[in-house]
Amino acid sequence: MPSHAPDQQHDAHNPLDRERAHLTSSRAALRAMRADVEALDITDVTANWVNAEVLAFQIDERIKALADLAHTPLFFGRLDYRHAPGGDLAEGAEGERFYIGRRHVHDADGDPMVIDWRAPVSQPFYRASKKQPMDVELRRRFGYTGGELTAYEDEHLTDPDEGERASRLLQSEIERPRVGPMRDIVATIQPEQDEIVRTGIGGTVCVQGAPGTGKTAVGLHRIAYLLYAHRERLARTGTLVIGPNRSFLQYIEQVLPALGELQVRQATVDDLVAREGVTVRGADEAEAARTKGDARMAEVLRRALRSHVSLPTEPVVVVRGSRRWRVPAYEVEEIVTELLGRDIRYGAAREALPQRIAHAVLVRMEQAGEAPDDRVQDAVARNAAVKAAVKALWPPVDPAKLVLRLLSDADFLAEHAAGVLSADEQKAVLWAKPARSVKSAKWSPADAVLIDEAADLIQRTGSLGHVVLDEAQDLSPMQYRAVGRRCTTGSATVLGDLAQGTTPWATGSWQEALTHLGKPEATVEELTQGFRVPREVIAYASRLLPAIAPGLMEATSVRESPGDFSVRAVAPDGLDAAVVAACREALTREGSIGLIAADARIPALTAALEAAGLAHLSPGTETTAESRLTLVPATLAKGLEYDYVVLDEPAAVVDGEPDERTGLRRLYVALTRAVSGLTVVHAKALPERLA
Repeated sequence: MPSHAPDQQHDAHNPLDRERAHLTSSRAALRAMRADVEALDITDVTANWVNAEVLAFQIDERIKALADLAHTPLFFGRLDYRHAPGGDLAEGAEGERFYIGRRHVHDADGDPMVIDWRAPVSQPFYRASKKQPMDVELRRRFGYTGGELTAYEDEHLTDPDEGERASRLLQSEIERPRVGPMRDIVATIQPEQDEIVRTGIGGTVCVQGAPGTGKTAVGLHRIAYLLYAHRERLARTGTLVIGPNRSFLQYIEQVLPALGELQVRQATVDDLVAREGVTVRGADEAEAARTKGDARMAEVLRRALRSHVSLPTEPVVVVRGSRRWRVPAYEVEEIVTELLGRDIRYGAAREALPQRIAHAVLVRMEQAGEAPDDRVQDAVARNAAVKAAVKALWPPVDPAKLVLRLLSDADFLAEHAAGVLSADEQKAVLWAKPARSVKSAKWSPADAVLIDEAADLIQRTGSLGHVVLDEAQDLSPMQYRAVGRRCTTGSATVLGDLAQGTTPWATGSWQEALTHLGKPEATVEELTQGFRVPREVIAYASRLLPAIAPGLMEATSVRESPGDFSVRAVAPDGLDAAVVAACREALTREGSIGLIAADARIPALTAALEAAGLAHLSPGTETTAESRLTLVPATLAKGLEYDYVVLDEPAAVVDGEPDERTGLRRLYVALTRAVSGLTVVHAKALPERLA
C-alpha cells in the first residue's frame, strides 16, 4: 500500500498538489454555502412572528453546521468507482470519483465536491476490501497535520498484484495523541463498527464492547447517521444521548457538533428523572439502593397508586334545569371496576371517568325522550355532582407524595409490598426518620427514579425517536425502565461492558437489561477488537476478567505499538513522591495524562501535586497544550481516556468498593483508560490476579 508524503513529490502537478487544490476549492465552496445561508432574507416569507422565529432559528443552526473548522479535515478519503454507482455496470462504462468527508459540500452549480460520510455512496470507504471491492477501483486515505493535507495512501482494490496490508495512515490516526475532549472517528470507522452505525432506525441495538473498542464513538456516529437518513422524522420526535455523569458528557460533547449535528440533547439518568420540587440531596445504603432499583418496586408503586381508588356507596345525582338524573351506585361501581380492569394509566382513567358517568346520564335522557348531543355530555361531565364523585372515587395523586408515603409509612408499605418485597427489604427502603413533606425530604437518586415511575403510572411519559444509552451496565432495572419510557415508540442504541459494571445493582446480562428497557427483541453485537488500549495494557487488565465477567471474550488490540507499560512497587512512605515522579515523567511525552486514584486518596494526591508545583485539572475539564494533567477519582474514570495513565495504589481502588468483585471491576476500568502508556505505582500488595 504506497504512502506518499510531500518530500516525495516535487512535480507541480503531482497528486498531492492536486488534492491540496481540491481541498482549497472545497473550503471556498463551503464558505460560499455559508454565505448564501447568511444572506437569506426571510422578511416576506413568514406568515407570523412565530414562524419567523422558528425559521430564523433553523437558519442560525444551518450557519453553525456549515462552519469550517480550521483543524478539522474537510475530507479524509477518496473513492474511485469503476462504474457510476447505481448506473451502468457494462464494460467501458465511465466511473466516478468521490471525496468523503464530515459533511456535504457542493460548488456553485450544485455538483458535489465532498460527499457526506453517511451517504450510501460513501459506504465502501469503510466496508470495501480486496475480497469485496464493492466496485471501487481505488480507495485513498489522506493524512493531515494541523489541518494541512500532508500525505496520502492508496489501495488498489481491484489490482490482483497488490496485496492487502494494514494502513499506516489509519494506524497513525488511531494512535494520535489525545489532547482535549473526545473526537470523532469518522475517518477510522472499521467494517464491524460501520455495520452497527448504519443499522436501521427501526431496531434497537445493544453493543457489548471491551475497553477501547470504540463503542461510545459507534453510538454517537450511529445517531449522526440516523439524523442524516431520517432527519424529518427525528426532528419531530427528538434524540437524546444519556451518559453516566456530567464529566463524561463534557468529554463527548464536541463529537456530534464536529459532524454537523447540533440538536442532540445530552443528559444523565438523574437529569431525566429530575422533577421540580424534588431535590436530590441524600444517599442510600447499598442494600436500600439495590432494593429501590429492583423492578419489583414498579408493582409496589402500582398497587399503592390504585389503592386510592374507591367504590361508590351512593348514587350520582345530576340536576339540569327542573330535571334530576340519577345514576345508581351499582352502575357507577361497574364503571369504576371496568376502568380498573383495563389497567390504563391512572390519570387517563380519571379523565375518562366523568365522561363515562355523563354518558350514563345521557342514556337516561334519551330514554326520557330527549335528544342530547356531545355538548350536553361535556356539560354533564363538568357538573359539580359529577366532579365531586370523581374526586371522591378517583382522587388526584401527586407522584412525589405517593413515594414519600411509601418510604415513610411502614404499614402503607407493608400493605402494598406484601408478597413482593421481603420484610428485610421493606425495612431497608423505609426512612429511619420520615420526612414531613416533599420539599424537606432528603431524596436519593433511587428515590427520584421511583417518583418518575409513579409519574408515568399516572400520565404517560413522552417518547423520543432515538436514545443512545452509554455505560448502560451500571443501571438498575428501575433506571432501565426510566430510560425505556423515553423511547417506547422509538429505538435505542445501548452501549456498555458487563466487565465494567461497578454498581451494586449492575446488570448480569444484556438480555435482562433489554427486557427492563422494554426492548427484549434488540440485537446484541459484541466488539472485541480494541483500537485505543495498547496490547500489553489490555493483556494485563484482562487478567481480571475470570473474576469479574467470566463469560466475556478477552479483548485484542490492533495497535502495532505494545504500549509503554510498567508496574512500580515502592515503600509506603514514598508512595506520594513516586506518583508525582511518574506524573513528571509522563508529562515529558506528548498528549494527555490522567492520574487515577481511589476517591479516598484524592486529597493526599492533590496536596502532593500542589507541593510539587504540578498544576492539574478536574475530570471533564478540557485539556490544553499547557495543562495536560488531570487528577481523576476512580469513580469518575469510566468512559474517559488519556494518552498516559498513572494509576495510584490499585489495592485502594478495590478497597473503596463495598465488595471485592465491584472493586476489581473498578480497577479494570482504571487500568484500561490508557491510550499510549500505563504506569502502576503501589505500596500495598497487588490484587492476587495481578500479582
